[in-house]
Amino acid sequence: MGRPDARTLVLAAAFLLALAAIVAPQLQRPTDAYRLLAVVDITGSMNVRDYSFEGRPASRLDTVKRTLSGLAARLPCGSRMGLGIFTERRTYLLFEPVEVCTAFAPLEGAIGALNWRMAWEGDSYIYSGLYSAVDLAGPLDADLIFLTDGQEAPPLPASGAPAFAGERGKVRGLVVGVGGIEPAPIPKFDRDGREIGFYAMTDVPQENRHGLPPTGSEQREGWHPRNAPWGADEAAGQEHLSAVRTDHLKDLAEATGLTYAPLADAGTLAAEVKASARPHPVAGTMDTAPLPAALALLLLAGLYLAQLWDRRPLFLRNRRISAS
Repeated sequence: MGRPDARTLVLAAAFLLALAAIVAPQLQRPTDAYRLLAVVDITGSMNVRDYSFEGRPASRLDTVKRTLSGLAARLPCGSRMGLGIFTERRTYLLFEPVEVCTAFAPLEGAIGALNWRMAWEGDSYIYSGLYSAVDLAGPLDADLIFLTDGQEAPPLPASGAPAFAGERGKVRGLVVGVGGIEPAPIPKFDRDGREIGFYAMTDVPQENRHGLPPTGSEQREGWHPRNAPWGADEAAGQEHLSAVRTDHLKDLAEATGLTYAPLADAGTLAAEVKASARPHPVAGTMDTAPLPAALALLLLAGLYLAQLWDRRPLFLRNRRISAS
């Protein structure tokens, strides 16, 4: 009985490696996972299109949804993510944190289904929404990701936002600033949800005239301490335009013990999460099947390429002989 040729040996080795891939064990190893609650601002200013995607303008909300889906795909298995929405004064929990690998499809679907039409009011008290999100995340033992452009509507009074009444730093996580730094027009919709243009200065309050007037208001035209403490003229401003309110969001993050980060791509957001959130050790697994499977594939590919080389056209062989 003759010795087997090289082709037979390669096929046998590839067969054995394929069998090894089928029965390859999964090795247990500890890994760091995360438990997160992502809260998305769905108020009107999140419809501003100051991002781009595939060469087209993209709204802040659509950009947030793509980034959150990418974040979920990058989290290690064993991590859990819940989802909530913010509008008006409070955060509403859609569902508690679910495992990102086994429940990835419904999680991605829920993120993709977020829509500004889900809002129950048009106001946007960012500070109140963040405070209520912190209150939601605490009992869930989750770190918070609060994604917003920070535009208060109506504007904050001269006294500023109310102080945070909770325990600073009890909940960890991120306040993510969404939007460009240049003011951009806010799309306007009719009662049927059809876009009909952009908000004008007269469409939205330009100043909050509750509480005490701001310092220097006595210099305004028509000022009267009792009858016109803010002056006689209508307020003017840029509240009908929107840009990310970085300073305001940094102040809120500082007050609650969270970390501020501007919205970037999913990889950057994942790195920010790992830097600010609490890792939870879980029993992870490492599948060893890809290694023998890849070796088997390489052997078969090499065998196929060798056969192609042996069957190359005659003139190529003659060129090699003549050259030598």
